[in-house]
Amino acid sequence: MEAIRRWLSANGTVRGTYGHLLLEQRAETDDDLVAAMRPYFESAHLDAREYFHRQIAIDLHPDAGAPGAHACYPNCLPPTARRGLFGEVMAGMITEAFQRNFVGGHTWRIPIFLFRYHADVEAYLWSLAREPEREREIFGRFGSDFIGLSLNGEGEVVRFIAGEAKWRGRLTESAVGTLMHGPWEEDEETGERTRSGRGVWFEVNRDSPVPHGLRQLQRLLELRDPDGFQATILSIDRAVLLDAAPLPRTNLVLIAGNGARNREASDVLIGWEATPEEYTAPHDLQVVELILTDGTDLIDGLYSTLWQEER
Repeated sequence: MEAIRRWLSANGTVRGTYGHLLLEQRAETDDDLVAAMRPYFESAHLDAREYFHRQIAIDLHPDAGAPGAHACYPNCLPPTARRGLFGEVMAGMITEAFQRNFVGGHTWRIPIFLFRYHADVEAYLWSLAREPEREREIFGRFGSDFIGLSLNGEGEVVRFIAGEAKWRGRLTESAVGTLMHGPWEEDEETGERTRSGRGVWFEVNRDSPVPHGLRQLQRLLELRDPDGFQATILSIDRAVLLDAAPLPRTNLVLIAGNGARNREASDVLIGWEATPEEYTAPHDLQVVELILTDGTDLIDGLYSTLWQEER
């Protein structure tokens, strides 16, 4: 966390139930930064790695040249998929590292990531392990990109944060407009171009009060640490009942990528003065803009070295 705070400058504001945090890269990506971030990324992907490797019948840490060694998760995934995973892990890391800057002042914990629930990754790895030439792009995972919890002194969930994390190689106004509001569509009769309205705002606004990801997280805690999270598991069990009162919720929207070429320092792409009018959900909203200068180098440096013996 200390390395992250040295790497990024933070400029945050909170207006009632809306928070905006601008994170800008202020130090170069180097081997020390990659080494500092690697344990967090390995921890974030460990559950999925163990699960996928069992499913596709390869060792957790296969020797070089062993059957299936080329299909290790997440190193073998295509670049687009790894960039998506990077955004999701960063959503968790930023939530924990900069929670004092977040709306509500809650204490957040990300006990486990939901990566094992990515069905197309499992299908991809199964084929790739058996036919190395079967490389292809991967469909995204459905549901929340990550879930974080706020726990009371007894370990019960009192609030959760559900995140949407999006990576774009270049964060231009046009790219973010498409991301948040959907692609342009042209009316066949008038020729008028309008946004489809099916972007991030649409997905966040229509999400159910208790997302499926909360149940998925509970199931993972039951598998991984049922004793350590006993109170957490029981409180989620009560919260997902159909007639239960909804848990208090915070929504997180993270957009990450390299800044536009003509970008000036402190420029933002989503307004910070007031809650965006496109946001209509009743929950607190936290927006994070992660503006990097060499983000692709960082992603490649991280994912190419996860679980490598020689560091």
